[in-house]
Amino acid sequence: MKIAVIMGGISSEREVSLNSGKEVYNNLNRDKYEVVKVVLDTKNDVFTKITPDIDFAFLALHGKFGEDGCIQSILEAMDIPYSGCGPLTSGLCMDKNMTKKILRDSNLPTAPWLVVKSVEEIYYNKIEEIGYPVFIKPNCGGSSVATFFVHSKEEVLNAVQEGLLVDEFVMIEKYIPGGEYTSFVLNGEVFPTISIKTNSEFFDYNSKYAQNGAVEEVVYLEESLQNEINEISKTCWTAFNCKGYVRIDIIISNGEPYVLELNTLPGMTQTSLTPKSAKAKGLGFSELLDRIIECSLNK
Repeated sequence: MKIAVIMGGISSEREVSLNSGKEVYNNLNRDKYEVVKVVLDTKNDVFTKITPDIDFAFLALHGKFGEDGCIQSILEAMDIPYSGCGPLTSGLCMDKNMTKKILRDSNLPTAPWLVVKSVEEIYYNKIEEIGYPVFIKPNCGGSSVATFFVHSKEEVLNAVQEGLLVDEFVMIEKYIPGGEYTSFVLNGEVFPTISIKTNSEFFDYNSKYAQNGAVEEVVYLEESLQNEINEISKTCWTAFNCKGYVRIDIIISNGEPYVLELNTLPGMTQTSLTPKSAKAKGLGFSELLDRIIECSLNK
């Protein structure tokens, strides 16, 4: 089987994607697969660099034209199977506003929010109703790029302006104090929960990707709480019609879990959360890649 590891791309998360792609490329089992790198520098590269002899595309892309359903739609049109969720699920999960609407309609707990597409749409009274502090971030961004932890009205304008530089819409979301956790789901099976502890105010870009940026470790929570997180994860999987694998980010505040977002193409670097969760269940990195390929082909 010839596998193309697709990486790079045009989003603000390009460097993260290149790191993920390198790790995937280096760890795919050469006894099973012929592996090639495909680095996308433009959108048109999809049509020139992905050759007809490719049997499977392992997507190591992040952000726009990676997680938003575009590349998935193109690969489906080319009849090339690929890793992870389909175009519609990818697009919905990339759009934080749509994600939270589905979470709300599925009776899953998530923080209050609003969305603006210009500085003229900043209604400070609505933010007051949500209550400071708030997170202000690109609606379709990732890796905490252009994400601001805002404590007062005076900080709002700059944060929205910065967010609009990288996205058409900006989300303003109530800050829920608590511990950060992530739940990895592979083919509908919930893997061990990972706890995230940082020295910064939140799990920002540096915490996610710098060595020693955060302490990320497997945790086994009190039974009823762990069961609740597992059920929330399964409900997310079903509600969004996920395929292959997904990572669900959660805040636990006063014993209550709140869903932050779903990542349909979670990071695959040495410091990434998904391989750590898999390892806790006895699944090494190469074996994890095998499983992702198998369940993606069987979807």
